[in-house]
Amino acid sequence: MSNRGKQPSLAQLRAFAAVAEHLHFRDAAAAIGMSQPALSGAVSALEEALGVQLLERTTRKVLLSPAGERLAVRARAVLEAVGALMDEAEAVRAPFTGVLRLGVIPTVAPYLLPTVLKLVHERYPDLDLQVHEEQTSSLLEGLGAGRLDLLLLAVPLGVPGVTELPLFDEDFVLVTPEDHWLGGRQDIPREALRELHLLLLDEGHCLRDQALDICREAGRTEGAPVTTTAAGLATLVQLVAGGLGVTLLPRTAVDVETGRAGRLQTGWFADPAPSRRIALAMRSGAARGGEFEEFAKALREAMAALPVRVAP
Repeated sequence: MSNRGKQPSLAQLRAFAAVAEHLHFRDAAAAIGMSQPALSGAVSALEEALGVQLLERTTRKVLLSPAGERLAVRARAVLEAVGALMDEAEAVRAPFTGVLRLGVIPTVAPYLLPTVLKLVHERYPDLDLQVHEEQTSSLLEGLGAGRLDLLLLAVPLGVPGVTELPLFDEDFVLVTPEDHWLGGRQDIPREALRELHLLLLDEGHCLRDQALDICREAGRTEGAPVTTTAAGLATLVQLVAGGLGVTLLPRTAVDVETGRAGRLQTGWFADPAPSRRIALAMRSGAARGGEFEEFAKALREAMAALPVRVAP
C-alpha cells in the first residue's frame, strides 16, 4: 500500500529529530517542550505516514534503525529549511532590511549618492543597498520587469503604473568660459539662450531633453547651433573650459564639476530660473510602498543641506 498521500507534519519531524539527537524519549521531550506521551505518539504517527520503522525501542534505550539514520538527516534539513523560511519572512516584514536595488540616472548619481549612502549607513544599517547607474529608459524597463525596486531620477515621467515621490527642485545654471560676456551674471534672462553655442549631452540623457525644452521655452529656434559631443557632465565642463561653448548644469552638480576645471564662470538666471525636479519612482502598489515613502521622507530631510528646494 502506497503512503504517498500521507504527509508528515512539522511537529512529527521535530519530535523525531529530537529523539534522533538525544536517543532518549524523556530528554527529547524536555528539549522541545513536549510531553513524553505526545512525543512518542508523534514519532509513531511519522512512522505510519512514511511506512518505515525509524526507531528500535528497548527497555533501556532508543536506537535509530538503518532507515531512521538516513531519514534523520533529511528531517533535520527540512526543519533547518523551514527555520530559514521563517527568518526570511521576519526579515521581509521588518522595514529597511534585505536588498534594495536602486536605479539612478548619471546626472544625479555623482552628486546625490553621497547623501543617500550616508543616510543608509547611519539610519538603515541592515539595508543591503545595491546601486545601478543607467539612463532613464533602461531604469524604467528595469523597474517594470522587477529588476529594480526604486529609481532616483528626474520627473515627471508620465509612465502608467509608476508612482513618483518628489524629493526636491533644483535650478539650472549657465557655465561659461571665464571671458564670456554672461559669466558671473546674476540675472541672465532665459532669452539669452536663443543664440548661445550650447553644448549638450548625448541622445538618451534626460538632461539633454530638459535643456532643449528650456531652450525652446526661451524661443530658441531649431537651427541655432547645438553641439552634442559629451557622454557625461564632466566632459561637458571640460569642453566649456576649452572655449567650445557654454552648457547648463543642475545646481547640485556645479561645485563638483566646476571644481575640476579652471577657466570657468557660472551665471545665474533671473527668477524664475529654469529648474528640474528630482524624485524617487516606484511601481504603483509596490509591496514595499510604505517603506519607500518613509525613505523619501528621510531623503528630503537629508537633502535639505543641498542647494535645492525640498519638496513638501
